[in-house]
Amino acid sequence: MLNVVYRLISPKRIEANFSDIQLDKCSIIVRPTYLSICHADQRYFQGEREASVLMRKLPMALIHEAIGRVIFDPKGEFQSGDRVIMIPNIPYEKDEIVAENYLRSSKFRASTCDGFMQEYVEMDGERLVKIPCEISDEMGAFTEIVSVCIHTIMRFEKFSHKRRKTIGIWGDGNLGYIVAAIFSELYPNCEVYIMGLHEEKLATFTFAAQVFNVNNIPEKLKIDHAFECVGGSAVQNVLEQIIDHINPEGSIALMGVSENAVPINTRMVLEKGLRVFGSSRSGKKDFERVIELYNEYPKLKEYLLNLVNNVIKVRSINDMLGAFEYDINCSFGKTIMQWEV
Repeated sequence: MLNVVYRLISPKRIEANFSDIQLDKCSIIVRPTYLSICHADQRYFQGEREASVLMRKLPMALIHEAIGRVIFDPKGEFQSGDRVIMIPNIPYEKDEIVAENYLRSSKFRASTCDGFMQEYVEMDGERLVKIPCEISDEMGAFTEIVSVCIHTIMRFEKFSHKRRKTIGIWGDGNLGYIVAAIFSELYPNCEVYIMGLHEEKLATFTFAAQVFNVNNIPEKLKIDHAFECVGGSAVQNVLEQIIDHINPEGSIALMGVSENAVPINTRMVLEKGLRVFGSSRSGKKDFERVIELYNEYPKLKEYLLNLVNNVIKVRSINDMLGAFEYDINCSFGKTIMQWEV
């Protein structure tokens, strides 16, 4: 079966490559339908990764947030036409301690192997989750980033102490918004404070107890735990603020990606007895938990639908390039590609 893979071969340059899919007894064939552009995809597309990284990883098909429809399942576990979320993490082993997204042997689409910018994708059945009819295509497309937030919150529940009266979330972008929306639903009696830089973004956090500009956080404000959802060069300043405002024995969840080493005030981490943990990516159980939460907390779906910034029909490489350029100029929300190539 002939397949077309749309690979980034250099910054802002995508080419169509042809491959052959063998219809064997194992692989399920999925036709991607809606793809969501992530900041990680943009770093490759815009050439913001180091030259050595680009040389090592390109050419590569982008996008790790996507849904599709089943075309062929040799085992009959899925029906033709089933809407499914495609999980980008590909584990090759199981470990009773280490989660699939932390195993060094695992691959990840649009990072260590081709992403979902393809005409068809070969998938293992364990890497697919059916989408309930009440979840829209546009919302389903960015389930992956929601699953990452769920994964971090589940780890937070495991690592943090039970006093959760006040939570501070640093970051007014998509990541911070999703974490805050989920947390406000799971912990309705907890006061969620948002620390950000952009007034127009902070205004979207209607479910938060209070929002603050990072340059004007009250000195007396104290929080029990914190989530860092910023990444990049701002992480150092953010961590300094978190350590200043967090109560003793609080937990700090690190979620933002930084390309460079980040200094941290270990003296105050020790004095306050803080617990700092990192989270990255997610596994199948996190995707399944997202679906459960959508059913349990209908309001959450309303909050997250606000992230759908624009849906762009993609029928050619020029449309792909246009979608990425549109997305880079959007400061908030998700750009969804309606995949019709």
